[in-house]
Amino acid sequence: MEVYKNQESQNPLFQKIEQVRRRSNKIKDTHINLSHGSGGKAMRDLIDDVFVKSFDNPILSQLEDQASFDLANLAKLGNRLAFTTDSYVVDPLFFPGSDIGELAVNGTINDLAVSGAKPLYLTCSVILEEGLPVETLRRVAASMQAAAQKAGVQIVTGDTKVVNRGCADKLFINTAGIGIIPTGIDISPSNIQPGDVVIINGEIGNHGTAILIARGELELETDIESDCQPLHDLVSEIIKVCPEIHAMRDATRGGLATVLNEFALTANVGIRINENAIPVREEVNGMCEILGLDPLYLANEGKIVIVAPKEKAELILSTMKNHPTGKQASIIGEIIPTPPGIVLLKTAFGAERIVDMLVGDQLPRIC
Repeated sequence: MEVYKNQESQNPLFQKIEQVRRRSNKIKDTHINLSHGSGGKAMRDLIDDVFVKSFDNPILSQLEDQASFDLANLAKLGNRLAFTTDSYVVDPLFFPGSDIGELAVNGTINDLAVSGAKPLYLTCSVILEEGLPVETLRRVAASMQAAAQKAGVQIVTGDTKVVNRGCADKLFINTAGIGIIPTGIDISPSNIQPGDVVIINGEIGNHGTAILIARGELELETDIESDCQPLHDLVSEIIKVCPEIHAMRDATRGGLATVLNEFALTANVGIRINENAIPVREEVNGMCEILGLDPLYLANEGKIVIVAPKEKAELILSTMKNHPTGKQASIIGEIIPTPPGIVLLKTAFGAERIVDMLVGDQLPRIC
């Protein structure tokens, strides 16, 4: 068989075919068309030239319909698997501080991180609208790979679909993620107890504000950028000093207010937060006042809300402030026994008001 292969490789016709194949995996179209989702040669060229080239790693290079892993190696990292999925339809695709590609990677990483898991592998499934510039897709894929490399994860499998012009808005991304939860870590809102404290790692509302400004519908100018960033390294440092963290969640759609209400309802406790302790940029507050919005409900893509035992609060806070993604960390509230299921805000004027669940959607398509 080896002799046959060697003879075959010397055949001029065989060499010509190999040369054509090597050239043909370079996509020549400038815009996505329906053939790129047909399952044929055009689709294979798109996948090879854009995604395989960008995400290159030993698992992805197998080009199987699935990615496979050695369970023995995974088991060395912990005793439970964390698995999540999310879809990204943000408009516009590129905005101050980030883009849909980086957002998809970091958002999925953070969904794993808040369980205490170490993120390892991601998928990437894209829905492309006919007419999307190929260069836009390359830019998004490159951004995803840069974010994945920075976070130490691999994009190992995926899927590509193309829909007719007008049936989608340029580009949608779905990602799934797998991580391993270390033995002994049990983070859940059901663990929350009266007397616990609420901590956040920095300013709220920056992502929602950046998206709103980027849409160009308002004549507002600001240098605010999205806070899109991976949080798993910060979580790892927190768990080292306080493995008994009670609850943890990233405040994305619905913002800080929604996360706190979910905590209060799940644990059947009250939560009191202090308006003066919540980090908010002056520009974000100003925009909210102009538009009648509330920064408590604005989306974030790099903010984590933690509920922990009071006696560990200062240790956690100092650990967070020593990390690049937690320098503005603040203790913003406490868990109280009553009223159960209610979040109260102590305002800057000393009064109290109820912070309810978000009704409707302040800003659609922000992630």
